[in-house]
Amino acid sequence: MNSFEELEAWKVSKDLRNSLWDFVKRLPKEETYRLNDQIIRASRSVTANIAEGFGRFHYQENIQFCRHARGSLYEIIDHLICASNCGYLDENELIGFKQDIANAIKILNGYIFYLKKAKENEAEK
Repeated sequence: MNSFEELEAWKVSKDLRNSLWDFVKRLPKEETYRLNDQIIRASRSVTANIAEGFGRFHYQENIQFCRHARGSLYEIIDHLICASNCGYLDENELIGFKQDIANAIKILNGYIFYLKKAKENEAEK
């Protein structure tokens, strides 16, 4: 791979980030620097951490950045639950976002597993 942009984990997370951006545009003005900002920051953190880990060229560092990305995905779930509790997101939308996030987590976990195996294989040489 030549770029983090080729990683499926980054692609799926980018698509999620774009969907979340569309959602937060609907939030009330008073949420601009609260819920809106938190969701945008967390979604950007996911893709940024995947990209930064890719650029580290060391398996363990890459794994650590992917774990941070995974944490941000769980943070997004919490923010969306809050949005739902406030009436800004209906139950079907929440379920859809949760499914998209679960898929992103699954793909990211697969990438982390791949990195762990690659690290082990390198250590055996």
